[in-house]
Amino acid sequence: MSYTFWLPYTVRCSHINYAGHVGNAAVLDFFQDARIGYLQQLGCSELDVGDGCGLILPQAQVSYKAQMFLQDELYIGVRVASLTRTGFSMAYTVLRGSTETAAGQTDLLCFDYQAQRLRRLPAALKQGVLALEPHLAEP
Repeated sequence: MSYTFWLPYTVRCSHINYAGHVGNAAVLDFFQDARIGYLQQLGCSELDVGDGCGLILPQAQVSYKAQMFLQDELYIGVRVASLTRTGFSMAYTVLRGSTETAAGQTDLLCFDYQAQRLRRLPAALKQGVLALEPHLAEP
C-alpha cells in the first residue's frame, strides 16, 4: 500500500542516544511530525479535528529495522490504514534512501477534552481522509 503523505526529515542531535544512534522514543516523534503534516493537509491539527474535538493516542507500535544516525536524511511516509466510528489507525514508514529504517502504527481517537469523553469522528475529517485514501471502507 502506498503512503499518501511524505515528510523529508533530518536526524538532529536531540534524536541521538548514548549508543550514538537514534533512540527508540525519537521514532515516535518522527511519526508525530509526519502525522501533523498529514492533518495539516486536511486543514486540522491534533488538538482540533473539528466539532470541538482533538485526538488522543491510546496505542503505538514501532518496528526498528536499521540504525539511524546524526544528519541522516530520512523520508517519513504516513497514511490512514483504517477508519472506525470514533477514530482511525495510521501506518508509518521511515526511509533512508531505499532502506526502511522503521515502521509502525498508531491508533487515534476523537476526544472531547472539555467533556472528557470519546466522540464520533467529525464528518468533515472523515470525508477528507476518504478523499485522500480512496481504498478505505467507510465505517
